[in-house]
Amino acid sequence: MAKKQKFPYLVGSKWTSQTKIDGWRHFQVTNRKNQGKWVYAEMVASCDPNVRFWINAKLLQDGNQWQAGWQTLQEMGGSCG
Repeated sequence: MAKKQKFPYLVGSKWTSQTKIDGWRHFQVTNRKNQGKWVYAEMVASCDPNVRFWINAKLLQDGNQWQAGWQTLQEMGGSCG
């Protein structure tokens, strides 16, 4: 039996950062890579494809840093700015 893949729906998923990263909050996963027991996601800013970085996919489960989907400031409970 094949081993179950961690984060099977990672590529194509959309995320909102609780804090701005290079001026942006909304990101989409465009790629993934497995390194040993870790899974990494390549995040690309939805409004600027030049803003991209790799993150440990486990960090996306931290609700204090990331929210699934693209959220507005009001949905996140934050204020403007």
